[in-house]
Amino acid sequence: MSLETVKNYFKKYGRAKDVLEFRESSATVELAAQALNVIPARIAKSLSFASDKGCILIVAAGDTKVDNSRFKAEFGFKAKMLSPDEVLEFTGHAVGGVCPFGIENKDVKIFIDISLKRFETVFPACGSSNSAIELDCDELYKYSQGLKWVDVCKNWKD
Repeated sequence: MSLETVKNYFKKYGRAKDVLEFRESSATVELAAQALNVIPARIAKSLSFASDKGCILIVAAGDTKVDNSRFKAEFGFKAKMLSPDEVLEFTGHAVGGVCPFGIENKDVKIFIDISLKRFETVFPACGSSNSAIELDCDELYKYSQGLKWVDVCKNWKD
């Protein structure tokens, strides 16, 4: 169902046909990188955190980790990841296919981490554990309806 939601979402941009589906799982950064034959860093993973007003979704490069001090400086509270059930409830996407597309819940705020800007294109999931789409960073920001570029991740800068 979630994959169809994302495909329908991309119809308004003329990009539904660009959603890639794989026979094998792409539910983790490593599996997605294998399915796409790209380095793991180019996988745009979606990380879900609790906030007092709902959920914060951060889309970041596959080789990063959230830096707790940067997260707190940006958002004003400590990072606490949501449970798989909470992720599904807020985003409508199950863990392994979480993406920033087609989310109708206004309590989900989407931010894009600058760790992705080092790549010409990246590959976010499309609502299932075996899907993705190739986008440049401007497209990712536009289609995700991101609120802001943030710098909350570590392990990617030299």
